[in-house]
Amino acid sequence: MVSPPGDEVRRAAEFRFALRRFSAASDRLVRASGLTPRRYLLLLALESAAARGHRVAIGDLVGLLLLAQSTVTGLIDRAEHAGLVARTQAAHDARVVNVDATAEGRRRFTAAFAALQGERSALALALAPLLDANGVRPQA
Repeated sequence: MVSPPGDEVRRAAEFRFALRRFSAASDRLVRASGLTPRRYLLLLALESAAARGHRVAIGDLVGLLLLAQSTVTGLIDRAEHAGLVARTQAAHDARVVNVDATAEGRRRFTAAFAALQGERSALALALAPLLDANGVRPQA
């Protein structure tokens, strides 16, 4: 077996370590905004969908968050109890339950999202050499 080229390994390592730094810094900054990392991801999924004019059902969150149904249900239960999200039954199907951020959820999400701007920029800079080396150009 041939070893991968050193430059490729270096770029992959630098990105992987930048990803770890992003994750650790994100967790710290999100907590400072009054959210747990999982609640932040829940609100990120909800706000991303809302920005596109969509609503998110509990089943959709299972795939988006890569968590088990029972874990997502517990996460939503706790977020709802904290006043961050609200559930509503879908008009088109009584079996479908949508989840929306409340005003308080949006307030905390917005604070955390703003606090993470520098971390997102640093991660994008770390990703650029890996993309360039593989001939990938990000789409606007």
